[in-house]
Amino acid sequence: MISVNNLSVQFTGQNLFSGVTFNIADNDRIGLVGKNGAGKSTLLKILCGQQEPESGTIVVASGQTVGYLPQEMVPDREGTVLEGALKAFEHIDRLEAQLQDMTDEIASRTDYESDAYMRLLQRHNDLSEHISILGGNNRGEMAEKILLGLGFSHSDFQRPIAEFSGGWQMRVQLAKLLLQHPDFLLLDEPTNHLDIVSIQWLESFLASYAGAVVLVSHDRTFLDHITTRTVEITAGRIYDYKVSYSDYVLLMQERRASQMASLTNQQRQIAQIEAFIERFRYKATKSKQVQSRIKMLEKMDTVQIDEVSTESIHFRFPPAPHSGKIVVEAASLAKYYGDHRVFDNVDFLITSGSKVAFVGKNGEGKSTLAKIIVGDLTDYGGLCKVGQQVVIGYYAQNQAAMLDGEKTVFQTIDDIAIGDIRPKIRNILGSFLFDEDDIDKKVKVLSGGEKARLALAKLLLTPSNLLILDEPTNHLDMDSKDVLKNALLQYTGTLILVSHDRDFLQGLTDSLYEFRGGEVHEFKGDIFEFLEWRKLEDLKQLDNTQAHKNSRNNAVTQSNNQPVKQSKLDYQQSKERERELRKLRNEVSKLEEEISNLEQKVSDIEAKLASGTSDPAIFDDYQTLKTSLEAKVNEWEEAVIALETAEQR
Repeated sequence: MISVNNLSVQFTGQNLFSGVTFNIADNDRIGLVGKNGAGKSTLLKILCGQQEPESGTIVVASGQTVGYLPQEMVPDREGTVLEGALKAFEHIDRLEAQLQDMTDEIASRTDYESDAYMRLLQRHNDLSEHISILGGNNRGEMAEKILLGLGFSHSDFQRPIAEFSGGWQMRVQLAKLLLQHPDFLLLDEPTNHLDIVSIQWLESFLASYAGAVVLVSHDRTFLDHITTRTVEITAGRIYDYKVSYSDYVLLMQERRASQMASLTNQQRQIAQIEAFIERFRYKATKSKQVQSRIKMLEKMDTVQIDEVSTESIHFRFPPAPHSGKIVVEAASLAKYYGDHRVFDNVDFLITSGSKVAFVGKNGEGKSTLAKIIVGDLTDYGGLCKVGQQVVIGYYAQNQAAMLDGEKTVFQTIDDIAIGDIRPKIRNILGSFLFDEDDIDKKVKVLSGGEKARLALAKLLLTPSNLLILDEPTNHLDMDSKDVLKNALLQYTGTLILVSHDRDFLQGLTDSLYEFRGGEVHEFKGDIFEFLEWRKLEDLKQLDNTQAHKNSRNNAVTQSNNQPVKQSKLDYQQSKERERELRKLRNEVSKLEEEISNLEQKVSDIEAKLASGTSDPAIFDDYQTLKTSLEAKVNEWEEAVIALETAEQR
């Protein structure tokens, strides 16, 4: 157990948190939450011993270990990927060196009957068993399993770590930490450098982890799948909930509503007491009561309301200009880097108004295809054509890093603003949380989150009908992600989105393109429908290549086992479906009009009958119309059922 007692920390002269007390049990699954700057990362550093508090104590039970993955670090770039992961077992290496020394001593001694020799044999046996318990005999197998789970391939194991990007180097550090298997695992934004497949693997690993896990994450789904306890840091205090993140949000809202009600009641009570004091202050007969109420006010503790941040970006994308029906079309598209195949034989067609997600492991070509569509990459094979009147708005994965660091925030926007937009620059920047003091800052001094917001602000300046966003939620907090998602839901153009954030993708796209093994295949449906289809929760299937191949063949291949050109087929099928729906809707509309006319005629005759007419022909007409009306209503019901059935297909 880790015991936190009366912990206090100051930052820039103010209390970050004060008098914090809670415990972390051996098998806890804790999500540590709070607004940016609340102290989550600071608390993790204190728990692992990297930072000292102003006051209070952290007590870790004797013999228990704490492992920590920071949000940002300088990774160890020495050695190969496998060697980097195996550094987790350096303590076993030292024990094995001791064991080898004992083995050499046993071989050199001849006093087989002595007590000293027998004690040496016993120590040798005990140390050998201890190494086995620590996993020394299957280090390679354990390292391979974790590296594969985090997205590395067997061919990567002997590659130097220095050849990989910073994100992949961080994965090696995460693998090393997981292999060390500390009793308390502290992870600060561990999914930042992972793709969906690796995040799912990490979820499964942590769910069965034999130790305590404390997480800081902006990924709601990740938190919900792992944590069973949520600790909130707000206004310098700790609130501890024995529930997952989604349940915590509801309880937190109830707590704040209760606080507001208590504050309102207290203010009403104070007003009544002050009114009494003011009314009877100068009456001698009421002096005792007045003094009593004055003391009551002095002793009253004001109800505290937790600090609620109301700041978040707020914006809407400009209306999308009209484009042709076909927005992007690819045929036999291929991309190689030397002998390395990124993908080939790719065929797809994206039509106007589509909302599409690119998903798959990192390195499978999602960003590469986005760059090809945008025109940043031109050395590819096959065809990739953008449709007529298509105007592209592009947010690259490294968009924030591409900003000119020497320009100010204002200059960054002013340089591309034209026409009526220029007078509105300050308002636009304000909607992205840049105040008057921020707009004159140079871009190079901004935080990662501020750069991401500035890059998003640039997208507003030129209306587009094709938005291509590559990992736009990196560095955005939950509130800002919600605002961006809401803006995208209202966007009227075509959207291509590269993201590993499942909660962000949910409900935002209507189809996905999976990048896997050099192939690109379309899946019609939502992200969670796709994950269910892929059965990613059963991670053993990821290693069952034949099962995966059969599943894919059943879903997206023709009888000759070649990938179906699904997008083009779907486009033709979509046109046929639209034609059928249009015919059915016209039939329903026609019947509704005929029913309306018949109802009017029936109503007219009923009016004549009510006036007392005795013409026998009217009765005959009335019965004929009633019969026709009933028949048309039956036809209409059948047509409506046919339309609803067609719309649901």
